[in-house]
Order: sequence, then structure tokens, then C-alpha cells
Amino acid sequence: MSVKIYFSSVGGSRELKEQQSKIFQFLDAKKIKYQPVDISQDAGLKDEMRQKTGNPSALPPQVFNGNKYCGDYQAFFDAVEDGKGEKFFQQ
Repeated sequence: MSVKIYFSSVGGSRELKEQQSKIFQFLDAKKIKYQPVDISQDAGLKDEMRQKTGNPSALPPQVFNGNKYCGDYQAFFDAVEDGKGEKFFQQ
């Protein structure tokens, strides 16, 4: 399985950009391979992300491992705080 991160490279708040950056930095530091999916490049990708999360108003970043939904930034943050950052990505 591969980790897939839905994110947006344009627009959004400063907070959103920081959240996305923290996830990417964590993955890079742990040498976990991932596929970034920029939803700003195609409206269909945003719809796909929202359908896969089961939330019609979901915002990036959203994390998946294969077809398994891992969670959003808050879930990632909580896992890191609990010392379970790598487990969040099902690694």
C-alpha cells in the first residue's frame, strides 16, 4: 500500500499550508514514501477526496494508505502527540 496525501498548492489559509507542510516534513523525516495529490489541479480530485472521506465538506490535508482512510490533520496531530505518528500512516 502507499500513503496518499490530498493537499492544495494554491489558496487556503496560512494554517492550512502549515498543516500540510507538517505532514510532509514528518513523512520525509521518517523516510515514509508517499504520493502527494494536489486537488487544486483538478476539481475532480477534490470531489474524489471528499467522496473517499465520506465528508462532502472535507478540506485538505486528508491522508490515506491505499484505500484506507487514515484521517485529517487533527487526527495526525493527535497521533504524533501520543507518540504514534508512524502508526497513523499504518506503517
